[in-house]
Amino acid sequence: MSPGAKSRAATILAVDAGNSRIKWGLAERGEWRALGAAAIDDIERHAAQAWPPLPAPAHIAVANVAGTAAEQRLAALFLRFFARAAAPAPVAWLRAVRTAGGVTNGYDDPGQLGVDRWAALVAARARHAGDSLVVMAGTATTIDRLDARGTFRGGMILPGLDLMKRSLAAGTAGLPFARGQYSDEPRSTPDAIESGCLAAQAGAIERAYARLPAGAPCFLSGGAARAIAPLLAFATQEVEHLVLEGVLRLAQ
Repeated sequence: MSPGAKSRAATILAVDAGNSRIKWGLAERGEWRALGAAAIDDIERHAAQAWPPLPAPAHIAVANVAGTAAEQRLAALFLRFFARAAAPAPVAWLRAVRTAGGVTNGYDDPGQLGVDRWAALVAARARHAGDSLVVMAGTATTIDRLDARGTFRGGMILPGLDLMKRSLAAGTAGLPFARGQYSDEPRSTPDAIESGCLAAQAGAIERAYARLPAGAPCFLSGGAARAIAPLLAFATQEVEHLVLEGVLRLAQ
């Protein structure tokens, strides 16, 4: 095998297709060579700008929770931009299973677990071989527990920060979609909404964390992570690309 062929064989495109955004990373020998993200509605334009300069990957792995339409759009983009090699990269559409990457899936039906949560758990286990809490603060907020044996013990799903605020705006006559500031004593409606929704997120995370052994890490990722972290009563490890890290490990 030539050096060029060896390099391509070690190159993987990992994709995290969430409900509102698509993140991707091109890894070579386990290290990120390029990273990017775009809103789902903008992924074609983004890919046309970002992907042509990249080397063709040997493998593509996708964690998709955005539905069939997103899968079809991504498949078309992979063919458009990464079929130029003599052997186009095979695409693995990942699914949660009973065991992989050092994690045992404790769901009654393993396949029912969202693949983004599954990938995040695998990434967290690679970072810490002990009890941990894995929080993804995106469109929805998920709060999942791993025990010291690597068993996923279950988790919670609640509306994400923006979804909470939008539900108030949509379900009431007088409340706006707020972009206020957090305060312990809010004195305006936007601040009251912002503070209430942030406190609800932090409270759910703290309630789950209280069940873990002292000193267990809490991995926090997602678009609302930076807003939530300062409100928590314990330190967190913020990991921007936690799902992509898990996708890469599952692909390897």
